Amino acid sequence: MRGSGLSRHIVVSMSLMALSVIVMVILSSYVLYAILVTFYPGATEEPASWVPSGPELVWMAGVTLLGLGLAIAASVRLSQRILAPLNSVVDSIRRLANGDLGARAAASDHSLGEVALLVDDFNAMARRLQNMDADRVMWHAAIAHELRTPVTILRGRLQGLAEGVFAPDESQFRSLLSQVEGLSRLIEDLRVLSLADSARLDVRRARSDVVQEVHSVMTLVDPGFRSGGFVLELETSRDEHPAHCDPTRVRQALMALLENARRYATPGRVRIAVHDTATHVEIAVDDEGPGIDPALSAHIFDPFMRGDGSRSRQRGGSGLGLAVVKAIADAHGGQVWCTASTLGGARFVIALPRQ
Repeated sequence: MRGSGLSRHIVVSMSLMALSVIVMVILSSYVLYAILVTFYPGATEEPASWVPSGPELVWMAGVTLLGLGLAIAASVRLSQRILAPLNSVVDSIRRLANGDLGARAAASDHSLGEVALLVDDFNAMARRLQNMDADRVMWHAAIAHELRTPVTILRGRLQGLAEGVFAPDESQFRSLLSQVEGLSRLIEDLRVLSLADSARLDVRRARSDVVQEVHSVMTLVDPGFRSGGFVLELETSRDEHPAHCDPTRVRQALMALLENARRYATPGRVRIAVHDTATHVEIAVDDEGPGIDPALSAHIFDPFMRGDGSRSRQRGGSGLGLAVVKAIADAHGGQVWCTASTLGGARFVIALPRQ
């Protein structure tokens, strides 16, 4: 019943009601004249006038009242099937407007198709609003937490320098500069995610050689990786792998994946592999461990998502890097995913359209 059309239900209900009244009139006419012929033979003779006789008036009044009763009963039943869920939606909208994001409308199994779909759509909208509100609260708390640590450090160091507690030497200035750079990265990541959520992330796509972009990123980050005990490796099937992408955004995504490996992976090999599929160019980053908890893998690209919270925070990072990677991949019409690596750790793959 839920899948049937509302207009068809109304037409069928009204047609059945009219048909029932017509059949009732015909059958009751036969019954009336059968009674008259049997018990009142004189009443069936040719009438002297067109004015209905007493029995005929009683029959007409009874049939009219019975038909009216049937029409009222059918109308009440149909209106209940339509208005009950609509009233539930109206009441839920009023509660939603008053701030109760947990308000939900209800529809019975006998509700008509379009009305039931309206209730389902309203409940889906209400759930999304509730989830968005919860995400907003989480984002505010997470952003405040991420900003608090570097700002507190900067305030303490600057106050110490101003009061003469710390000597204004090169190490102090480099420490302050690293905190400012961390704030800059956090602000840029938040800007990218904000633009991605509003579908306004600027992606200037052109035919680009992915291998060349990978080489440039490896050259930039190699000193830091070597100092941390990592060895970068590049694996390609040929010298060029052209893709239709934004080179700047591709480098940004690759650097985020490598930074994620540098912070959380076990020192060792980090392999970057580039290969083609029928429609995409895939960039894979593999590390030697410890890998991703399967319970976390489904949400690893969510903002502010980390594994072991205390250990992750000790190693730094805002928890936005992988979310930025996903935003960039989505903006290209590509994909990103995480699986287990043959090296023993995690494998992150970005798929970029070739055309």
